[in-house]
Amino acid sequence: QITFGSIFLGNVPVHEEVHRCAGQIHGYKGCVRDFQVNNKELFIIDEALGGRNVENCNVQICDYHPCRNGGTCTSDAENWFCECPKLYSGKLCQFATCDENPCGNGATCFPKSRRDAVCLCPYGRSGILCSDAINISQPSFSGTDVFGYTSFLAYSTIPNITFYYEFRLKFQLANLHSALQDNLIFFTGQKGQGLNGDDFLELGLRNGRVVYSYNLGSGTATIISKPLDLTLNIHVIHLGRYLQKGWLKVDDQKNKTVTSPGRLVGLNVFSQFYLGGYREYTPELLPKGSRFKNGFQGCIFDVQVRTSMNQEFKSPGTPEGHPNSGRSVGQCKDSPCSLIKCRNGGKCIEGGSTVYCDCLTGWKGAFCTETVSVCEPEHNPPHLCKQGGTCVPLPNGYTCHCPLGTTGTYCEQG
Repeated sequence: QITFGSIFLGNVPVHEEVHRCAGQIHGYKGCVRDFQVNNKELFIIDEALGGRNVENCNVQICDYHPCRNGGTCTSDAENWFCECPKLYSGKLCQFATCDENPCGNGATCFPKSRRDAVCLCPYGRSGILCSDAINISQPSFSGTDVFGYTSFLAYSTIPNITFYYEFRLKFQLANLHSALQDNLIFFTGQKGQGLNGDDFLELGLRNGRVVYSYNLGSGTATIISKPLDLTLNIHVIHLGRYLQKGWLKVDDQKNKTVTSPGRLVGLNVFSQFYLGGYREYTPELLPKGSRFKNGFQGCIFDVQVRTSMNQEFKSPGTPEGHPNSGRSVGQCKDSPCSLIKCRNGGKCIEGGSTVYCDCLTGWKGAFCTETVSVCEPEHNPPHLCKQGGTCVPLPNGYTCHCPLGTTGTYCEQG
């Protein structure tokens, strides 16, 4: 029997009055591995106030794979513990920062550390927790962030695009080096949502040139422009296709044409129209062989399309000009960091509408205002408690509370 305050594990204290009123009480026989009340994990031996007749359990616990989230189980005849991967903690590696999501308005929560999260804001929202509404008339995209996500806008599928389309758009680059390497401007196709067809239409930048590709189901047609004139502040693209023949005009360059291979003449696409990036963590929507590795870096605006020569150009979306969803998209030339002040040497990082503070070693929190305890996982150097030992901070350093079966300054001895 082990006692935690008024909680009794295994049995209750037996007194004569209990015997007279209730007869013999039988306690639990077996092994108890983990004990958790709500979100607080209690260490069975270390935090017990009292107990008796408790022995080590020699069950080879690692055979049952108790560690979660990729944790590695280590055991011997007397004890076991989980070595947790980055961003997870707890006896079973069961706790992560985003379990209790602090982000609002449908934002994507990403654990920056075991204590702090970053909120990747949805379309129309900005701020540390994505609580601030913003008006976007000229979308600003940040490419692929350090967490592996791209900023993007997703519009409803463009109707009647099968045999004819024309697109017009303008863009402004944010970084003349990385923004020209391998960056998606827009995409629509059959891939995604369980579909795996060949038809697609995509536009991007590669090695300083505009790349326009489409596949009608019988092979890919591609047009590559001349290198962009980087003295221009704003670039203008006009492209189209009628049946198999496609054409592309970039800035003041000459019009270039191509004819798709095979005999198929219709473009059949089902996915949404993605601008600036893609929803997936990796670009699985994009066709193999021509995938753009990054999202767009800069501003894309005045995007218009028509699917007949007799039509007026109009903005994509239903209603017109309104995306269905998006992530980390800001307003061109606006800086969310202008509203954020990181403390104690922290650096403000922005990506479209997403913003957070990157703290110096020893500091944590949304604005880098909290110190990192010597026992916290983020502390540099980390504490040295071994084999599941519990680190307890002291005024000058720390000590290790060792689990049953271990001893030594850092619980390193069996």
